[in-house]
Amino acid sequence: MEAKMVLYYLESCQECRTIREMLGQLGLTYVCVNVSADKTKRPEVYRVSGQNAVPVLVDGEIVMNTQDNILEYLVERYSHNPVRPVKY
Repeated sequence: MEAKMVLYYLESCQECRTIREMLGQLGLTYVCVNVSADKTKRPEVYRVSGQNAVPVLVDGEIVMNTQDNILEYLVERYSHNPVRPVKY
């Protein structure tokens, strides 16, 4: 089964790491695209989201950014025990 989710992330980004941990906890299959630390060298991120910041999660036709939005979406959509994550 091909992953329909794509996470655009930067290895040094703590918010991105938190999202990867949640994806793992939920047992979801996804593709990671590690982007350049230089925001001006992220054309694919801009193409899919209209902005250069990460994290960006693409799930089919749904495109989200910001840690809080992504975590809330993942828990609501994929968790069997939908407890909302704490916002920092």
